Amino acid sequence: MLFGRFHIVVFREKRGTTHKIKMRGWMLLGIGLLLVLMLAGNLLLLRDMTSGGPLERSLNLSEKSANEQKSQLLNLSQKLVSLQKDVARIRDFDSKLRVMINLEQENPMSVAPRGGPGQDGTRGYLPIYRQELLARKMNEFLRQLSVEARLEEVRQQEVIQRLRANRDVLESTPSVWPAGGWVTSGFGWRSSPFTAKKEFHKGLDISAPAGTPIYAPSRGVVSFIERDPSYGLILNITHGAGLVTRYAHLQGVNVKQGQTVQRGDVIAFIGDTGRSTGPHVHYEVRIGGVPVNPMRYILN
Repeated sequence: MLFGRFHIVVFREKRGTTHKIKMRGWMLLGIGLLLVLMLAGNLLLLRDMTSGGPLERSLNLSEKSANEQKSQLLNLSQKLVSLQKDVARIRDFDSKLRVMINLEQENPMSVAPRGGPGQDGTRGYLPIYRQELLARKMNEFLRQLSVEARLEEVRQQEVIQRLRANRDVLESTPSVWPAGGWVTSGFGWRSSPFTAKKEFHKGLDISAPAGTPIYAPSRGVVSFIERDPSYGLILNITHGAGLVTRYAHLQGVNVKQGQTVQRGDVIAFIGDTGRSTGPHVHYEVRIGGVPVNPMRYILN
């Protein structure tokens, strides 16, 4: 049977002709087996495709959930870093207040972790274990930040009590910018704009258009108005307890010597007098005749 010969006759309907195909038995058997295998393969493929749908949907849902969690973690991380910066800014403000009211400085050890919860990398793809690690770190960061906030609250209460007890001192302590503008030269060593040699700058240079008002940073008495070849038109205000502020290169003054001024009063106008490279006010703060950094006395 397997080795017998078989004839397959193909008739053509229109022409009435025939065509014979000669095949061995084993060839027919092979063709039959091939068809059976192809049918079985198609059935298996159809089954896999049918069963793979729910799995693919489950995988897509898991991936979407992971992406949402990652986005939430990154957003929370950014908020925590911003909150840490706010706490640091409050701490700096506290330090300035303590300097101004002569309250003993505190140096508490900061319990908030440096760099915030995202310092191990929060950009790009975060595997599941990295997300869990970040979540634990953020919880610990929140706990530590809560402790830091309570400590800062205690320190602020101490400052408030001292301020209430020394209201007169506070009113006479410089605490605001004397003029609007931009700082073109800070306090400390610098290269002279005239000689290029190293020199110590005793105050702040605040540049602004000529005629810009200059305001008293606190209550005081105008103790000194004169012209100087280097500083140009100068005005000094004595605030008490050895504290004096100086304003140089003025275009003009709006007060008289011996006059008492209050914080916010217009005392002079920015100019370009004396040895100057352009309109600005040279602002100094002196304690006992010694220049100190005016930034220590600017809170706004």
